[in-house]
Amino acid sequence: MDKKTVVVGMSGGVDSSVSAYLLKQQGYNVIGLFMNNWEEKDDTGHCTSEQDYEDVKRVCNKLQIPYYSINFAKQYYELVFKEFLEEYKKGRTPNPDVLCNREIKFGPFLDYALSLGADYIATGHYCQIDHKDGKCYLKKSIDANKDQTYFLNQVSQEQLKNVLFPIGHLEKPEVRKIATELGLVTADKKDSTGICFIGESNFKNFLNNYLPAKDGNICTIDGKVVGRHTGVLYYTIGQRRGLNIGGYAGGNGERWFVVSKDIEKNILYVHQGEDDLLYTDYLIAEEFNWISGIPSNEFECTAKFRYRQPDQKVKVVVDKDDNKKIEVIFDEKQRAITAGQYVVLYDNDICLGGGKIIKAFKNDKK
Repeated sequence: MDKKTVVVGMSGGVDSSVSAYLLKQQGYNVIGLFMNNWEEKDDTGHCTSEQDYEDVKRVCNKLQIPYYSINFAKQYYELVFKEFLEEYKKGRTPNPDVLCNREIKFGPFLDYALSLGADYIATGHYCQIDHKDGKCYLKKSIDANKDQTYFLNQVSQEQLKNVLFPIGHLEKPEVRKIATELGLVTADKKDSTGICFIGESNFKNFLNNYLPAKDGNICTIDGKVVGRHTGVLYYTIGQRRGLNIGGYAGGNGERWFVVSKDIEKNILYVHQGEDDLLYTDYLIAEEFNWISGIPSNEFECTAKFRYRQPDQKVKVVVDKDDNKKIEVIFDEKQRAITAGQYVVLYDNDICLGGGKIIKAFKNDKK
């Protein structure tokens, strides 16, 4: 029987390196494919993708597997980065990693891999897949601390059917141990964090290149001016660092928090202390992606409103006219729910899908 071919998305990190090794050990014909999604250099003139690709070459040579590089920078700009900017213009806080998975890694990357004759693609994501009843079910990783199903909430059945996640049954220390024993250059490489196209750049400086900042007032809820912001788009609900208003004379000595933003008037609203203003009772989400079908029009499950948050008990009501719009009612009040981020639903360890948070509400008003 001919070997099945797997194209592995190689990032230059330890997770994809070990994924390629495990698949080769399992008898697959493995090909490494590096994606270049962003071409600009950082503030120091350095492009991290160049070093990452060098690490991919070294790993693939060590494992004795072929490797290629493909440039998806144009597709990334059109399908991910433009939406990232549009969301910021609306005063939301987007998550480009979620879009990158849907639009690039499980879009053009998947198509290109299949054009190479691949039977499957594989990535180094910490998650698992179950195939039953003719459907694909996205499951949490064994390593709860590294589980990445949150970032895959927008992928479809069609995108998942030919995908393998080789390290979903392992914990991160085991993955690093395997890489160390193999002598891979990525064994001790630091995990990438933050947004891939920003790298080590200052976020405000980066965003200012595309959405020029406009200074404005920082106000309390009752309208008192307590400082100046450097661009209301740059702040998120619940943020407490970088406000530079700690010495306001009329304050009570507690920490200041961002509680809302008025984009049209260019005002940032803040409040002192862990106040009820930061907490809400339910939210509305749109563009919901049901990975393996809708359980029912009304059901209970758990949810995450940000990555690595412990699962929260919720009740979900699906809009009768639009099943991509849902209301998520919290068992316990939630802090700093942020428009533009994703609410991701779970049935135990099965990821049901996710949708974009439009707005969060208190029970006394909608």
